Amino acid sequence: MTEMGGPGARADRGPRQLAGLSFAPRAGTVRDDSVQAARLVDIDRALRVVLRRRWLVLGTLGAALAIAVIITLLATREYRAEATLQINAQPAQIIGSRNQPTPRFRNDDQYLQTQFGILRSRALAERVARDLKLADDPGFVDPAVPAAQRARAAAGRLAANLEVAPMRGSDLVMLVYTDPDPGRAAKVANGFAEGFIAATTENRYNTTNYARSFLQDQLASARERLENSERALVAYAQNQGIVQLDGGGGSGGARREGDGPSAATGDTLSSQTLVALNNALSLATAERIAAEQAYRQASGAAGSDEQMTDPALQSLRAERARLEADYSERLKTFKPDYPDMLALQAKIAEVKAAIARETGTIAGALSARYKSAAGRERELAAQVSQLRAQVLDLRGRGIGYNFLQREVDTNRELYDALLQRYKEIGVVGELGENQATVIDRALVPGSPYRPQPLRNLGIALVLGLIVGLGLAFLLEFVDDTIKSPEEMGETLDLPVLGVVPQLGKGEKLAEQLEDAKSPITESYQSTVAALRFVDEGGTPRSLLVTSSRPSEGKSSSSLAIAQSMARTGKRVLLIDADMRNPSFASESGRFAGLSTMLANASALKDLVVPTRLETMWLLPAGPIPSAPAHLLATVRIHEIIAEAEAAYDVVIVDAPPVLGLADAPTLASICEATVLVVEAGSARRAAVKRTLRRLLDAKAHVAGAVLTKFQPKSDADHEHYGYGYGYGQSAPPPKSRLFGALRRRGLDETKTLDVGA
Repeated sequence: MTEMGGPGARADRGPRQLAGLSFAPRAGTVRDDSVQAARLVDIDRALRVVLRRRWLVLGTLGAALAIAVIITLLATREYRAEATLQINAQPAQIIGSRNQPTPRFRNDDQYLQTQFGILRSRALAERVARDLKLADDPGFVDPAVPAAQRARAAAGRLAANLEVAPMRGSDLVMLVYTDPDPGRAAKVANGFAEGFIAATTENRYNTTNYARSFLQDQLASARERLENSERALVAYAQNQGIVQLDGGGGSGGARREGDGPSAATGDTLSSQTLVALNNALSLATAERIAAEQAYRQASGAAGSDEQMTDPALQSLRAERARLEADYSERLKTFKPDYPDMLALQAKIAEVKAAIARETGTIAGALSARYKSAAGRERELAAQVSQLRAQVLDLRGRGIGYNFLQREVDTNRELYDALLQRYKEIGVVGELGENQATVIDRALVPGSPYRPQPLRNLGIALVLGLIVGLGLAFLLEFVDDTIKSPEEMGETLDLPVLGVVPQLGKGEKLAEQLEDAKSPITESYQSTVAALRFVDEGGTPRSLLVTSSRPSEGKSSSSLAIAQSMARTGKRVLLIDADMRNPSFASESGRFAGLSTMLANASALKDLVVPTRLETMWLLPAGPIPSAPAHLLATVRIHEIIAEAEAAYDVVIVDAPPVLGLADAPTLASICEATVLVVEAGSARRAAVKRTLRRLLDAKAHVAGAVLTKFQPKSDADHEHYGYGYGYGQSAPPPKSRLFGALRRRGLDETKTLDVGA
C-alpha cells in the first residue's frame, strides 16, 4: 500500500492504451463499404442539421414566398401580343411566267436569317413608330424627352420589347411584343408585320423596261378603241333619252367625260332609284316591324325592353322594393294606421305613381315611333310602285343600248387588263422574290403575360429552400458547440462512452436513477459497460470524472456511474474531490472528509460514509479549505487514491472543472482513467479541445467522453441512440433519496444535480 501511495505510483503502472473503442476500420474491411457508410453518415448528419435548423429553413422559405407575392402584386402588368408571318424562301410567280425573270437560287437559311435581321432592325422600328405616331404618345414616350429625340426613343423601346421567334422547321416566324397596354401591344405587333411587308416591297422595287414599253403601246391603242365605243354609246343614250349612272349593275352604262379608264359601267337612273327605294322600303319595313313589336310589348303586361332597361325605371322599382320591404318589416311591429306606417305608405304610392308616369312616357314614345315608321313605309311603297312602271318602259328602249354597252365593256376589260399588268410591272416588279404573308394578326391579349404568380412562387420556393438550407449549414458551420456524438468523435477523436438524454419536463434525476428501466439509467449502464473495455485489465480501478466548465453534469455522471457499478456487486467508493463547491454533503462531511485527509494522516475507513446501496460508499469533500490546489499538490493525494484502490474495487473521483483550475489535471494524473463529461449543445469545441489538451499534458489517461443533456431531434435519433426501445408501461419508481438513509452516523444527503436542470 505504501508502494502504491508514493509519487511514482503512476510511473510503475506504465503507459496505458485505449482499447476496445476505436473509430478506425478493422482489417479486412472492404473499402467500398467504408465509403458507402461514410456517405450514409454524411446524409444522416445533413438531415439532423436540417431538422435542428428547421425553423430557420421554414422562416427563410416563408420570407422568400412573401417577397415573391409582394413583387408579384407590385409589378407592372405587361401584356404579350403575337402576330405570325410566313416568309417565302422561294420566289412566287405573281406576274406570269412569260415576262417574269428567271428566279435566282439562294440559301434558304441565310435568306431567312437576313429577314429576321430586318425584323429586328432599327430602321423597321423607326418606320413602325412613325406609322403609329408613337413618338407623340405620352403613354409610350416620356413627354420630358426633347422632341428631336422622341422618335429615336420610341424606336429604341419598340426594338427592346420586340421578340422575333422563328418556328423551327418552317417559314413561319412569330412577332411577339410586350407592353403594359394590351391594345397598344396588339397594334405594335401588327404594325411590325405590316411595316415589314411594306419595307421589303420598297426594297425589292424594280421595273422591267421591255414590258413597260410594250404595255405602254398597247395601252394607247386600247384607250383609243375604248373612247370611240364610249362616244357611240353616249350618243345613242342621248337620242333615246337614257340616263346612265356610273358604278351601277351589269346592264351596262355610258362613260362620262373625264372618267378614268377604270370606271365601272352604270345602270339607268330609274333603275338605280328603284333599287335604292326598294332597299329603303325593306329597311322601313324592318323598322316598322321592330317599332310595332316594341309598342305592343309596352302595351302588354310584361312591358317592353326599353321599359325594363330604362335606368330611371330600374331606380324607381328598386326604391319601391326597398320601401315595401321596409313596410313589411315594420308591419311586424307597428299597425298600418301608425303615423310612420302611413308616411311609408304615402312614399310607396308616390313611387308607384312615378313608375306609372315613366312607363307611360316610354310607351308614348314607342307609339310615336311606330306611327312614324308605318307612315314612311307607306310612302316608300307608293314610290316603288310608280318607278317600277318607268323602269319596264325603259328596258324596252334599251336593247340597242345593250349592244353598244357590250362593246364598251369588252374594250374596257382589255384596257383594264393591260393597265393592271402595267401596274404590276411598274409598281410590284419582282415582288415574288421576297413575299411575306400575315398568317395570324395579333389580337388584344385578355390577361397579362407578366408577372406570372405561379412561376414567381416556384422560383421563390426553390431559392428560399436553397438560401434556407445554406443559412442552416452556414450557422451549423459557425456554431462551434458539440451537439451530437458524431461531432464529439470528429472534434476530439475520442470514443464516446455514453450518450445521456435530456430530462423531460417535470422529471427528476433522482427518480430516473432509481428506475432501472429509465433512459437515463440505461445510458449510464451503457457507459459502465464501455468502461470495461477501456483497458486490457477491464474496468479501471480509479476513475476521474470531470468537465470543461461547471453545470455540464459531471457530478450527476459520477453518482450514476458509481450506482451502476455498485448494482453489479462491485465495491465502489465515490470521492467528492470538488472542495470548492462540493456536490455531495452529509453531517459528518462538515467536519471531516477529503480536505481533512489531505491536511492530516486520517484513515480512509474512518471518514467514508455508507449509502443506501450496500456496496457503495462516499468520501465527502469535507470542510472547504482556503487553497484546495495546494492540498492536491502534496504527496498525500497519491496515498489516499492508492489506499482507496486497495480497499475498494472501483474508486470514482468527482473532480472540479478543468478550465481555470489546477485540481482536475492533478487528480487526472493520479487516477488510472479519466472520463470527460461534455454538455450537448452548450460546450464549445475550442473549450473542450483545451480541456483535453490540459489533461493530456498532465499525462492523464483519457478513456473517453460522455455526452450529457442530449436532445434527439427525430425518431431516427431515438432509435440510433437507443431511446426508442422500451420495456412497456411500468409503475413510477418510488421517491427516495439518492443515498437513502445512511446506515452509520445518522448522516443525511443533499445533492444539486445538473443534468436536466
